[in-house]
Amino acid sequence: MDPLSDVLRAVRLDGAYFYAVEAAGPWCVEAAAARQLSPRIMPAAEHLIPYHILTAGRCFGGLAGEDPVELNAGDVLVLPHGDAHVMSSDRGIKSDPGMYGTAPARYPHTVILGDGGSPRTSFVCGFLACDLRPFNPLLASLPRRLHMRGMSSAGLGAFTRQVTEESRAGRAGADGVLTRLAELMFIEVVRRYLDELPPEQTGWLAGLRDEVVGRALALMHGQPGHPWTLADLARQAASSRTQLAERFTLLVGRPPMQYLAQWRMQVAANRLLQTGAKVATVGGEVGYDSEAAFSRAFKKATGHSPAAWRETRRNAGP
Repeated sequence: MDPLSDVLRAVRLDGAYFYAVEAAGPWCVEAAAARQLSPRIMPAAEHLIPYHILTAGRCFGGLAGEDPVELNAGDVLVLPHGDAHVMSSDRGIKSDPGMYGTAPARYPHTVILGDGGSPRTSFVCGFLACDLRPFNPLLASLPRRLHMRGMSSAGLGAFTRQVTEESRAGRAGADGVLTRLAELMFIEVVRRYLDELPPEQTGWLAGLRDEVVGRALALMHGQPGHPWTLADLARQAASSRTQLAERFTLLVGRPPMQYLAQWRMQVAANRLLQTGAKVATVGGEVGYDSEAAFSRAFKKATGHSPAAWRETRRNAGP
């Protein structure tokens, strides 16, 4: 089992919202926090992750109120927590008040910034939607800003071209193609970030690469309904119970059995939404012997009974 892929499936990534930007001369745009844009962009989304892919030229981008980073063609800027951020042609340029809190129409719309001259900077803006609840360990382990240089050299050379073409052509099936492309880009960014984590880094992603903790995570994700005990996990992870408990808590931020309980709720929530299985069946799949025990645990984690969660989320749309 690959826990990263498992989490990405369970939190329901979706990202078919793109628009192109062509900019010339001095320009600056400040984007509001994603939660303010969500009602217009993806009303049913629980969380939005904005990102920008520079296809030509150079510019600056970063979190509002913080020093920006320089972006060059092929770079990707991702804001995992949906913070307000600024994109500009250079440092120190003030944004146009008229652009605050707005989100342009989706593809094939193109936003023109600056003095209207020949474009010197081109980029594609997009949003990934995902679930936050009951449990999304990946988002919690990502920084507020991810800047990856030269994504073209990471085997995604055709990515920006495909995104631009699909965004502008408006062909049948474009939503599905763009969603898959967005997911591919996001996964590659996360993998690059994981590869570059310093040895002292903690968090869920750091736990994946740890020999002992990584094995324990794979076991829990591979069989979330198994009646795991700390002793079972430690034995199969080739560790002592004390070592596993201490190392897991240090890196992941919670004890193994607490993590398992939270992950079971995420798996159950996903099953409730994606299938018509009975509540008792879903509970059994994640390790609960009785529907009552599962319902109590689920309500404690989400504030809703399994049946109410299913009805509410399905009525909200995908």
